Amino acid sequence: MRACIVLLSALLLFSCGKKEVKPSEFDPEAEFAKANKLIEDKDYEGARKLLTEISGRDTTGKYAPVAQLRLADSYLKEGEPELAAEEFRRFLETYAWHKYAPYAQYQLAMVYYEQVGEPDRGYGSALKALEEFEVLNSVYPRNPYREFAEAAIEKCLDILADYEFMVGEFYLKKEAYKGALGRFLGVLEKFPGYKKEADVLYGIALSYRGLGDADMARQYYDLLISKYPRSKVAEKAKKEF
Repeated sequence: MRACIVLLSALLLFSCGKKEVKPSEFDPEAEFAKANKLIEDKDYEGARKLLTEISGRDTTGKYAPVAQLRLADSYLKEGEPELAAEEFRRFLETYAWHKYAPYAQYQLAMVYYEQVGEPDRGYGSALKALEEFEVLNSVYPRNPYREFAEAAIEKCLDILADYEFMVGEFYLKKEAYKGALGRFLGVLEKFPGYKKEADVLYGIALSYRGLGDADMARQYYDLLISKYPRSKVAEKAKKEF
């Protein structure tokens, strides 16, 4: 998808008809071509100076928006995702209904998505990516990235649920039953269909048991056994009550 912005730039260059420009006039088309060449040559700073000038001086309205996008893209190519995110946000604030706005929103989400790692380290990035992908699909429902965005949303939700479950297990091992219960119940409420739901139900039962609430513990033991009778934790539950 990163290649889209390059194609986007090329399309703009070839879609605009040639025109005569007086030597004293500012030619955004020519400057845009120069900026693209500088990016290809990895002279990102030089390219950004031209792109910034285009954004401020383009009176046609054709090149200022894509100059902003290309500026953001230059930061991605340079390995500065946070700076790229700032520029994509700036584009969306200024050109929210531009035809390339879905692309900018997608790239913004991807900045965070590509930083998602293991649950203990990827929680913050997953949360930000989830928010941006949800904006993409809600504000631009016909965006061409929808299928990928939906899969990415599912992955982010799994990361967030895994993190909450992991914290619940940590509290449970420390016998901090109230804290564990809060995390496990939160997973059950916020992430329906979670892949480790059987383990969550078992954690809830153990938490209630640790808090001395035998009735609630039995309720969740029963729910676990009836819903996931062949799970390993169901076998444990049968022996525990």
